[in-house]
Order: sequence, then structure tokens, then C-alpha cells
Amino acid sequence: MPLIHIKNVVKTYDMGAELVHALSGVSVDIEANEYVSIMGPSGSGKSTLMNVIGCLDTPTSGLYEIEGENVGDLDDNQLAELRNRKIGFVFQTFNLLPRSTALHNVELPLIYAGVPSHDRRALAEQALVSVGLGDRMTHRPNELSGGQRQRVAVARALVNDPSIILADEPTGNLDSKTGIEIMQLFSDLHQQGNTIIIVTHEEDIAAHSHRIIRLFDGKVASDVPVANPLVYQKA
Repeated sequence: MPLIHIKNVVKTYDMGAELVHALSGVSVDIEANEYVSIMGPSGSGKSTLMNVIGCLDTPTSGLYEIEGENVGDLDDNQLAELRNRKIGFVFQTFNLLPRSTALHNVELPLIYAGVPSHDRRALAEQALVSVGLGDRMTHRPNELSGGQRQRVAVARALVNDPSIILADEPTGNLDSKTGIEIMQLFSDLHQQGNTIIIVTHEEDIAAHSHRIIRLFDGKVASDVPVANPLVYQKA
């Protein structure tokens, strides 16, 4: 059984005067511990597919299952619980609380999951250490560089031990050197057994993944393995 099973998924939006077909019969399977990039031009449907995979939106028709669980059968509360339990999000804009420390930002998914305070702190500290920020736990976002902020976001995505790490343009707000460091971090996480899905329009970012799914006009245009995934050697 694949980790993610998407079969004939259609997503339409009623824009009043017209019906927009964002996804038109998309079928994709993603196995556990795959490292996949989703690519496509603006309007291709990649953001919509990301929202469906992340349970931020539901298909108009078709089947979407995570670990055999039919997402279409869930109500809003069940979707929120599934998101928090199985999906870790990394966004281009970091989405950190500006007045909270790195530690508290990483604790947030655990608060929503009802994890006791003492356990939350230990898990959040462990996640920050795993992304190389053991010495920045009490710093607020404005006291961190862009790369450090994205590492906090990655730690937050990891803290619930999710089945899927879903990253939307994770290097979009970073300079090239810092972007390389973040992509190295994703490679490390993949080697540790995490399933990584990156939505990007940048070929050099997608080159780190092991498979590239390209969308065009709401359909899968191609779905091919990457012959030689790019891996940066640590200095």
C-alpha cells in the first residue's frame, strides 16, 4: 500500500462567471521514504495538488488516501487532526510567531496534539538539535537569520514525527548559499527515513529529489525518476 494514493482527483473552483478546473483527473502514488518534487508553471495545479496532499483542501471528486485512510470521508475536525498527526509543513515564508522563541514555535503542533508540557519541551528541544539549532532555542525569529528561521520551520514540521514532510518553495526567500544548506538538510532527513515532497518551480531545487512529477493544465504531464539526484557534500 502506498503512503499516498491519489486516483482521478478533480478539483474545481466556482469563480462565479466560470468554473475553473485546477486539477483534471490527477493520479499519483507516493511510497514511504520517497523524495519527490512537484513542478509546473503558474496555473498548472501544483499548489492545488499540494493543498490536497496536505489536507488543506479536499477533492471535488476522485480518491485520496493517506496510509489507506480515505481523506474524503473526514470532516473538518478530523482533517485538522490528520494534518497535525501525519503531515509536517514547511512554507516559503516560514510562518513563525514573531514574539515567540524558536522553542515555543516548534512546540505549537504538540500543543494542538495535546502533548503534556514537559514532554513538549523535550521533543521540541530534540527537533531543534536535529536541525543544528541547539544553541538558538531561546531566540525569537527577528534574532535569527533567514536560514535559521527556515530550520526552525523544519524542526516544527518534524516534531510530531509525521509520515510526510511537505515543503512549499522552501528556499524561495533564501540566498543561494543558505538554500543549499536547507536542501542538504532535506537530503539528510530523507536519508533518515522521512518522506519528502517539495513543491517548487526551480529546476536546481527539484534536482535534489529522486522523482519529479510535472503538472500542466491540471494534469500530470510527466512523472519520472531523477537519474542522479544532486547531493551537496558537507564542508
